[in-house]
Amino acid sequence: MTSPCPLCTPTGEEVLYLSDLYRVIAVNDPAWPGFCRVILNSHAAEMTDLPVEDRSSLMKAVCVTESVLRDLMNPDKINLASLGNVVPHVHWHVIPRWQSDSHFPDPIWANAKREWANKPRVDHQKITARLKACLG
Repeated sequence: MTSPCPLCTPTGEEVLYLSDLYRVIAVNDPAWPGFCRVILNSHAAEMTDLPVEDRSSLMKAVCVTESVLRDLMNPDKINLASLGNVVPHVHWHVIPRWQSDSHFPDPIWANAKREWANKPRVDHQKITARLKACLG
């Protein structure tokens, strides 16, 4: 990488949970309520670059984040994605989805099919409290 990694030097993140290994942030995209990312704090491009214990801890955080969003937001589906094509730094997208969302069933990065119907509200304080209770 020739330029600084934006996930190694973050600015303006809303951190919902922080550990020594990773952080869970709110993406705060009004188009996608509840969208979170679980981001490795140190730089690595691939999951297999991490020690097994770190991989397990990171995946636990992804699964707990999914569970918290399911419990608090009641989506029809959760999408999990780890791409890294644009930012080659280990991070996971945890995206609540509803059949009434503007893109369903297509990915959020596709073209919209319709307007949202009944967009849910997100309560980051409740998400933060639940993440802290479950992760640490």
